[in-house]
Amino acid sequence: MKNLDWLKTVVLAVAIVIAGYFVGNMHRAGKKYDRYVQVKGLSEREVNADLAVWPMTISLTGNDLSTLRQDIEAQNKQVVQFFKEQGFKEEELTRGTINVTDARANIYNNNAQYSQYRYLANIEITVRTTDIPRLQKALAESSELISDGVLLGSKNSWRPIEYMFTKLNDLKPEMVEEATKNAREVAEKFARDSKAKVGEIRVARQGLFSINDRDQNTPQIKLVRVVSTIDFQLED
Repeated sequence: MKNLDWLKTVVLAVAIVIAGYFVGNMHRAGKKYDRYVQVKGLSEREVNADLAVWPMTISLTGNDLSTLRQDIEAQNKQVVQFFKEQGFKEEELTRGTINVTDARANIYNNNAQYSQYRYLANIEITVRTTDIPRLQKALAESSELISDGVLLGSKNSWRPIEYMFTKLNDLKPEMVEEATKNAREVAEKFARDSKAKVGEIRVARQGLFSINDRDQNTPQIKLVRVVSTIDFQLED
């Protein structure tokens, strides 16, 4: 009976030792896993816009709707012909709606009845193209239309042409790789100061890609940017 009690005691003691070993080992492993550094990696690219959209309006005034309609059709054809002569294709030109307002029907303007012209017509035409240089040339030469009596204006006066970059997916893999490499370089500098080594990636968070104008004067040149946040494991 005493031998049995002694055996139980030995087994219990061994179990406690083994359990203590595993608990201590797990604690050390947990502490080791908690040693990490969080850094940010940046990747930037300057790219040329590959798509441009120029929404514009033609404005006309008149007192007779029939005559105004004829003028609308004539100037519409004149503008379309101008862009075709500049080398644009029919599918790059979109004719929008025609909006006609009656100044005398405006009950909020008491002086409308004294207006020289009763009707105001606005015609929308949009050029959408991937040929950026051709569009910029057409913008510079569009004053010819004004000289011919066509009151041509941009729908967005603060930014006549909208430039876009549509090939972001082609850049993503390379930029993510560069951001990760940049983050590791930062982590290695930190690790050297703390007398440690950079191990594997613990957690990686890819930031959102942003596409902005490089500056206000060259909207056709875009700055693509991404910032990744990465946690690197630190090792002795």
